[in-house]
Amino acid sequence: MTVRQRAGNLQGSAPDCSPVVLLVIDAINDFQFEEGREVLKEAYPMADRIRRFKYRARRSGVPTVYVNDNFGRWRSDFRNLVAHCLRRRARGRAVTALLRPDHQDYFVLKPKHSAFYATTLELLLEQLGARTLILTGLLADSCILATAHDAAMRGYRLIVPEDCVAARLAEDRRRALGHMRRALHADTECSTALDFRVLLRRAKGRR
Repeated sequence: MTVRQRAGNLQGSAPDCSPVVLLVIDAINDFQFEEGREVLKEAYPMADRIRRFKYRARRSGVPTVYVNDNFGRWRSDFRNLVAHCLRRRARGRAVTALLRPDHQDYFVLKPKHSAFYATTLELLLEQLGARTLILTGLLADSCILATAHDAAMRGYRLIVPEDCVAARLAEDRRRALGHMRRALHADTECSTALDFRVLLRRAKGRR
């Protein structure tokens, strides 16, 4: 099977090339986990910021890849997961409505914390020509952190906008961001301070 078949976009068209790729991790979520209600309070404003950031990314030609946990629903695909989170009484409905993917977006389902573990993400990123990854979503001290470590080991430049990630506690978020800055040399500026033209120019010159 090709990457197009296993980890494509919602229409299944061939990947676009870009040295910068935006990852939205676990933001399509039903929040049916311990402390899910507490996380949801931070997740809604985070989702609105990601939505606006994603719009700017698209205008600059930067593709978005949704990397999502399957919530143990092994018979579901990504479309079904989105529908599950958009149910009338779903706890995460408002967040999913803000970040609902469209036909230009890509998707990968993951079984564990890291977006790279046992997934086709690395093959998709290779086809996209990615050199810089922008990590957004949930949770800063869990899936974002695990993905950041795996991305750094693979030589990607990392950007983790501090206003586009959330955690159970504000201190957990700050600690995770601090670790990624120190240990992984991640850029954690706010999304509003990031200029996609500059990011693309730097990524194109990266070896």
